[in-house]
Amino acid sequence: MKVSHSTLQRLVHRQDFQEPQTLQGVSEVSIDGGKVRLRSQVKGVESYWRDYKAVRLQGIYYGTFFQDNLSLTDWVNSQRLVYPLVCLGDGHDGVWNLFQEIGSDQQRQEILDWYHLKENLYKVGGSIKRLKAAETFLWLGQIESAMPAAGYAYALFVDLKKKPAQNFINYLKKHSQRIVNYEYLSEEGLCSIGSGAVESAVKQIGKRLKISGAQWKLANVPRMLQLRSAYLNGQLTT
Repeated sequence: MKVSHSTLQRLVHRQDFQEPQTLQGVSEVSIDGGKVRLRSQVKGVESYWRDYKAVRLQGIYYGTFFQDNLSLTDWVNSQRLVYPLVCLGDGHDGVWNLFQEIGSDQQRQEILDWYHLKENLYKVGGSIKRLKAAETFLWLGQIESAMPAAGYAYALFVDLKKKPAQNFINYLKKHSQRIVNYEYLSEEGLCSIGSGAVESAVKQIGKRLKISGAQWKLANVPRMLQLRSAYLNGQLTT
């Protein structure tokens, strides 16, 4: 269903959309971020960009929040969160900081998005053979070994001195507890291994927020984000 620009504007000012409550237990949460361009309140001062966050629950429900991390975590925590609770995200600290406020330490199973992991791997460059070998080991969740023999992803890069390789080694160390056996999860259909759906939602929202020349008033952004969430949640009727 395509909603016109004028209809969206009327809906923004006429309705107050609330984030939905899930109808079942939540076993999977993914979070991503986007940017919105804001109009300066000072004449002659250029516009500026600020971040917002989008969250997807159980592959069905969406919520978007503008500079309001507390409301995001409160909404997620108000649902019936089950054990284990898969928390899926890319490598950005802001995403994992939010996950720290969701559920309990014992409940959460944090998983690094496979496609982001693979993307960062290939930024290393160099030997295709090495990259393919590393991809295989990472797919199986094998990032390091106590044994000196190569055959694990970390061992394949530890002796490389160039900055991209060192950056990737640090990336592996930072997220080592979030790198899992993706092959097993994928084959068994236990949970998602990528946060592409919530990233797609951010892109859809971005298309609306980044229309040609659009600069939003600060006060209007939260309601517009609520409206876009309502659209994704199928709450809009005409």
